[in-house]
Amino acid sequence: MRMITTLALAGLAGALAAAPASAEEPADIAYGRALVEENCARCHGVGTDDESAHPDAPAFRTLAERYPIDALEEGFAEGIVTGHPDMPEFIASPEQIGAIIAYIESVQR
Repeated sequence: MRMITTLALAGLAGALAAAPASAEEPADIAYGRALVEENCARCHGVGTDDESAHPDAPAFRTLAERYPIDALEEGFAEGIVTGHPDMPEFIASPEQIGAIIAYIESVQR
């Protein structure tokens, strides 16, 4: 049993060594996806092919057509209070903002 565990750990270490330098990025993207699914999905299409339920809420995958994605960081930091007319105020921590931006960038067309 100990040999199997050692081999499994060696395999895991090899897989981690082969990972790209931005090994934290997938975790950030997953966290960002969870945040937007919880806070934004009732109005916005947040995935790669879903439609927005609210007619004035753009699908996240199209945001780069309207805004520079990195410019959204300031809006999240200050609290987005404009958007579609009935959009709730959303204030995020710096960690949440980074994750949301990483996720939004990951779904752009």
